[in-house]
Amino acid sequence: MIPIICTILAFININSLIIGGLSLIAGGIGGYFLFNFLLNKKKKTILEEAEKEGEVIKKDKILQAKEKFLQLKAEHEKMINERNAKLLQAENRIRQKEQILTQKLEEVQKQKKEVDVIKENLTVQTEIVEKKKEELDRLRKQQIEQLEVISGLTAEEAKNQLVESLKEEAKTQAMSYINEIMDEAKMTAQKEAKRIVINTIQRVATEAAIENSVTVFHIENEEMKGRIIGREGRNIRALEAATGVEIIVDDTPESIILSAFDPVRREIARLALHQLVTDGRIHPARIEEVVQKTQKQVEEEIVEIGKRTCIDLGIHGLHPELIRLVGKMKYRSSYGQNLLQHSREVANLCAIMASELGLNAKLAKRAGLLHDIGKVPDDEPEMPHAILGMKLAEKYKEKPEVCNAIGAHHDEVEMTTLIAPIVQVCDAISGARPGARREIVEAYIKRLKELENLALSYPGVTKTYAIQAGRELRVIVGSEKVTDKDAETLSYEIAKRIQDEMTYPGQIKITVIRETRAVTYAK
Repeated sequence: MIPIICTILAFININSLIIGGLSLIAGGIGGYFLFNFLLNKKKKTILEEAEKEGEVIKKDKILQAKEKFLQLKAEHEKMINERNAKLLQAENRIRQKEQILTQKLEEVQKQKKEVDVIKENLTVQTEIVEKKKEELDRLRKQQIEQLEVISGLTAEEAKNQLVESLKEEAKTQAMSYINEIMDEAKMTAQKEAKRIVINTIQRVATEAAIENSVTVFHIENEEMKGRIIGREGRNIRALEAATGVEIIVDDTPESIILSAFDPVRREIARLALHQLVTDGRIHPARIEEVVQKTQKQVEEEIVEIGKRTCIDLGIHGLHPELIRLVGKMKYRSSYGQNLLQHSREVANLCAIMASELGLNAKLAKRAGLLHDIGKVPDDEPEMPHAILGMKLAEKYKEKPEVCNAIGAHHDEVEMTTLIAPIVQVCDAISGARPGARREIVEAYIKRLKELENLALSYPGVTKTYAIQAGRELRVIVGSEKVTDKDAETLSYEIAKRIQDEMTYPGQIKITVIRETRAVTYAK
């Protein structure tokens, strides 16, 4: 029984499932059709709204296009109106110019007619003038003929006489005028030259530096002399061979003399010896090492001195080799005057004098510094130092004015620029001032005696005196043997002979004194 009931219940459940499935399918189909119906209706509504919005947008765009068109049309019409107004103004100006030109043309035509009338009048007046001129020529010829008859001279002869007399008178007046100008120019030139030279000398501070050919090296005790000499003199021989300086060890207490004519070598020897004595190790190998090191130090110091000198003087652009030679001047001397100090002094003198004369002061200072550069070359050829200095300046691309001033400051070459005589004069000022240079006493006395004897060799000379350290020579002549005119000639001849035969620094003034004495004794 129970199985039957279970079977019936199962059958009922299956039918319920089938009916449910069929109902579900029917509901799905109905829902699908309902959805399509609603979708089509919504689609139709959206299309209608879109068409309405499109119509609205279309109308707005049309309105905007019309407004833009009207705006462009108004702007175009405005531009056309402005252009038309400008054209109208231009036409008016052209019409006014045409009217002015027409008026000017009429005025020109009127003036042309007036000129034609004036030209006709001038032609008539010219004919009248020609007739009067012919009449005047005829009268002038008659007067000339009458004058020739009266004076007995032709017109040509009279004219020649008048020209000759005028030429003589003009020549006399011209010579007088020239002499006056020459005298005035000489007075003015001498006065101006003295002023410039005095101002130049006063504005430069001078220094006097005396250099010798020996250097005295002081030591602490006599024992050090033996160490410097070394066993059998090997140390001193090594030092002399390395430096090229003669070392004199004598009985002078606590001093050694270094003798050489090259100041650079003496300085190297002095510094090397000082270092050896301070260090205490003195033997040939050490000596050579110290001398080499000292040579390098001195070379560096020479370059530094040259650079410092150029900076102090404001001179730029010098070749490095010229700078080295300028520094080397510190260790050279001329008649006891330090060459570097002399060159610095000449450079400053040249700059001041060039400024006074309105010339290039920098160029003059450059030439003054380099004028004695030929005294300090590394190799010393047999030629004057001025020529050698000029060749060095040309080699290192100095300006032609500077080269000529260097070569001409002792008249070895011709002066071609205004700077050359300035350098020559300033070199003489620096070398001739008192205390600048010194000489050996024997040579000084010998020169003064030669100066006096030279003047005594002339007839009529009774006494001679060299005064002011040989800067002036007083010559006393007998009044009965030498006249005043002969005294002037004698002064010139003595000066010329001194220039030709003697060597001296600066210049020598020759004064010839002639006096007449009347002596009577009252008894």
